[in-house]
Amino acid sequence: MSQPAFAAIILAAGSGTRMKSAIPKVMHPVADRPMIAHLMHALEPLRPAATVVVIGPGMETVARLVKPAASVIQDPPHGTGDAVRIGLDRLASRLAPKGDVEDVLVLFGDTPLLTTRTLSMLLDERRCTDAAIIAAAMRPKEPGAYGRLVLGRDGKLERIVEAADATPEELAINLVNGGIMALAARHAGALVTALDRNNAKSEFYLTDIVPVARRRDLDCRVLELPEHELAGINTRADLAAAEALMQNRLRRDAMAAGATLIAPETVFLSTDTRLGRDVVIESNVVFGPGVAIGDGARIRSFSHIEGATVGVGAIVGPFARLRPGAVLEDEVHVGNFVEVKEARLGVGAKANHLSYIGDASVGAGVNIGAGTITCNYDGVNKWRTIIGERAFIGSNTALVAPVEIGAGAIVAAGSVVTRNVPADALTVARGQQVDKPDRATLIRARLGSKN
Repeated sequence: MSQPAFAAIILAAGSGTRMKSAIPKVMHPVADRPMIAHLMHALEPLRPAATVVVIGPGMETVARLVKPAASVIQDPPHGTGDAVRIGLDRLASRLAPKGDVEDVLVLFGDTPLLTTRTLSMLLDERRCTDAAIIAAAMRPKEPGAYGRLVLGRDGKLERIVEAADATPEELAINLVNGGIMALAARHAGALVTALDRNNAKSEFYLTDIVPVARRRDLDCRVLELPEHELAGINTRADLAAAEALMQNRLRRDAMAAGATLIAPETVFLSTDTRLGRDVVIESNVVFGPGVAIGDGARIRSFSHIEGATVGVGAIVGPFARLRPGAVLEDEVHVGNFVEVKEARLGVGAKANHLSYIGDASVGAGVNIGAGTITCNYDGVNKWRTIIGERAFIGSNTALVAPVEIGAGAIVAAGSVVTRNVPADALTVARGQQVDKPDRATLIRARLGSKN
């Protein structure tokens, strides 16, 4: 039997004044993904019938990110209750009793740690109890500025008191408002329409729908949920705390899936990082977006990897950098102080020290000596270097693109290669060594005579 349809309203109009940023608050990243995108991702498996994101003026970047969800603008801002009203107006034709949507989740775009499981629990509680309102609750060690949840003798929710309006007795309550709510769609519009602005901030508080509902003999309840998932982000310090919590989650998930993190607290993952089974990650490794690591690979300390694919059994680092477009096939070795960008290294290829490989195709079994660079940029355009299978590139070689090194060729150390090299050829492209007997002695004598 299918579940009743629900809609989600996401409040994302906050400008993030306390973050002192030109970027909309919900666009600040956590684990390399905008925080509102985390919430959208958590919603997706529940398949909302509709999602409406309430944004502020000038937040086109948010509107583009959340598509195909609808965006509506709250202007001027008159509080959370007003924002929900705007969202409900967009959903009006879908809401029960005339429409198919029976539940409305009210969420905040600055809660990137919310999980699908927690959202599902909130929906299930609304459906099981048939309450008009299910308010998320939490018990932080320091309730601070959170609104307090005032319960009746029957344990049901009587009202939510904002900290700015609370009495000393109410401030002593440690059960606080988690922000998100599940509403019965058939009552939501009427409850929000009944709100007023008789409060310390002269705003329409969403929390005031609770006493409105109670006056109409509608049931209101609380559901206690994990504090760390509900905590919103208002400052840079909050953002750093959310990043730490998200990193811990990602590390646990990676290890549970079969990867070894030798010093987990020093490894930083992106939300989309994919680590295969028996991957070993040493200390102080950073993964940017778009990374996939094959089974059995080893990433050594102090490496930075972004937009790259690493094959089965490959070894990267220490102190390696893989930039976007880097593809290391199986058993490739990329060692210390090697940088790879927009380049594919074939099976078993090795670049073990101090090299730059950019805009290149490197064949299987190639050995690239220390100090080799592909000179891919002429000041205007980027050019590619192609190195055939089993070629040997000697140390301190410059390959000036566009250039092709044939399969099995050997390029002597110290060469500057500007023309294509035939397969199986030996290429020496460097100045001839000249020895002048006793000249060093004369030079030292001349220099000494000047002192």
